[in-house]
Amino acid sequence: MRKPEERTIDYGVQEMLVKAREEGIETAFDRADAANNRCKFGMEGVCCKGCLEGPCRISLNGKGPALGVCGADADSIVARNLLATVVEGAASHAEHGREVVLTLLKAVRGQAPYKIADEEKLYSLASGLGIDTDGLTVNQVAEQVALKALEDFQKQEGVLNWLKLKAQDKTVAKWEKLGILPVNAHLEIAKAVKRQAMGCDADPVNLLKGILTVALVDGYSGLHMSTDLQDVLFGSPQLVRSEYKLGVIKREYVNIMVHGHVPVLSEKVVEWAQKLHGEALQLGAKGINVVGVCCSGNEVLMRRGIPVATNFASQELPIVTGAVDAAVVDAQCIMPGLTKVAGCYHTAVITTMPYVKIPGAIHIEFNPRAADDAAEKIVRLALDRYQQRDEARIRIPEDKIEVYAGFSTKQITGLLQKLNKERPLQPLVEAMEKGDIYGIVALVGCTNPRTKQDWANTEVAKYLMRNNVLIVGTGCAAHSLAKFGLMSPQGVEYCGSGLRRVMETLGGLVDLPALPPAWHMGSCVDNSRIDELLIAVADYLGVEVSRLPVAASSPETHHPKAIAIGSYFLTQGVDVHVGVKPPVGGSELVSKALTAGAGEYGLTMEELFGGKLIVEEDPVLAAQKLLERINRKRKALGLSA
Repeated sequence: MRKPEERTIDYGVQEMLVKAREEGIETAFDRADAANNRCKFGMEGVCCKGCLEGPCRISLNGKGPALGVCGADADSIVARNLLATVVEGAASHAEHGREVVLTLLKAVRGQAPYKIADEEKLYSLASGLGIDTDGLTVNQVAEQVALKALEDFQKQEGVLNWLKLKAQDKTVAKWEKLGILPVNAHLEIAKAVKRQAMGCDADPVNLLKGILTVALVDGYSGLHMSTDLQDVLFGSPQLVRSEYKLGVIKREYVNIMVHGHVPVLSEKVVEWAQKLHGEALQLGAKGINVVGVCCSGNEVLMRRGIPVATNFASQELPIVTGAVDAAVVDAQCIMPGLTKVAGCYHTAVITTMPYVKIPGAIHIEFNPRAADDAAEKIVRLALDRYQQRDEARIRIPEDKIEVYAGFSTKQITGLLQKLNKERPLQPLVEAMEKGDIYGIVALVGCTNPRTKQDWANTEVAKYLMRNNVLIVGTGCAAHSLAKFGLMSPQGVEYCGSGLRRVMETLGGLVDLPALPPAWHMGSCVDNSRIDELLIAVADYLGVEVSRLPVAASSPETHHPKAIAIGSYFLTQGVDVHVGVKPPVGGSELVSKALTAGAGEYGLTMEELFGGKLIVEEDPVLAAQKLLERINRKRKALGLSA
């Protein structure tokens, strides 16, 4: 079993790992060590269990079976398995999007206790979707927008409305020529599941095309739709100050941990925590303290300033403090191990969705119609558990750090308008042309108990910053950067002179010594914000996104969603780095199609779209490879090296 300092660079998490082991409590880090002898066939993607003829596995050394019982070869099996992974990710995000659409529809029909928070964005969406708003009330406009969104889960011909709304025309033309444009999200997901079935699609190239179609579903019915309609309902994020690390948990307060991804729930928990403040005082607490984990943490951080305790790999450790009274979860990235850890304390783990339950958890059904009732029950349960604490077992790390979040496109353009009101993107483009901002890299995705938590995420970011690369972050990777000062003004100490100069200039516009050199742009679905920013810059320059000096990196990835998001950015010609090897090594065709450069191996992602997959575990080598790719694209645009 590895030492805590070998598992994470977060001192508070290290302290809680020591406490957990002292108390005989197993965590994800311990289970990762125990599972270290992993199946080589599975890691290379050549294991097939799609029917009862097998399971079959293809020999990795040429001395065993080259075909499954049905005759499928390694290329087919690896492509099929990769498609299954991308489908899982896209389905997670598409259902997220659909749930938000239905919440919006119920809200404006008076059937759910939510209100429109960003009318400006609502009308912008309506205009882009071709909705005539003359004579309509705000709620009627919102209803029409929601119905347009639902079409993307229902219509049987045409193209996704959100794809037509958001994508660049030239890029859409490429997708159309390849025959990968999606019609509706549920249709494409169902087709992708069918083509994996025994006796269906065995052509690895055709399966790769299927992956690209599902990736577009993820991007438009998942990422863009979710972000857009969440902003309409809850407000577009603006710059907000908050705090990070386990030290945000407060001994004198009732502590509620919100974890998952869908803000329809977390927004209501925050609201009811405020409403029941007085009842917490009556119990002797100083109030109710809501803290975030994973993407639910990102959502309430950037809109409400709620502090964040930690990210995916260490999600069990807030409970080990002994001071978390309730852990409320919805969907995605929730470890079943939470209830095992909570069973050693007084903490209530509360599941809320009918298709996401965990043995040992308390289930309080949450739906938009009864949102207030469910949220009140959740907070009252936390109040009840507060009275059951064992004070002798409470130990909370003191460490916490300042962070600034809320970098939506609206926030960024509003800030830049202070420098150029008529052409707000001009200062950003000029900084890129001069090399003060050498490029932009999206640091996204996860932390993974297999790897040293937060280390690779922060090392990639620091190396790139020293070379004047602006970092934009989402998901648990954003948490990594925030926990170590890269999302505060002090982060400029890691910057090259050009990037530091730009951040100090922008910081002066909002009375800060500098803007953070890593911009917190939200949750996993909010990779759409990064996409929106890149498209805005590309349109301003009159080029496709594929030509910009930009890239994406997920150094500690683990979830199928990250693979789906990465596939989506590949379709736009953005280079994508992952630091944990995806299970494609068993097929030269599949791995080369993803990773080879133009002209190096048949038909590749780079030849089709302009970007490729970069697999590199070492964060410094990964950052160097990303810089080389950025430099190549700068030269192609005629920018300084």
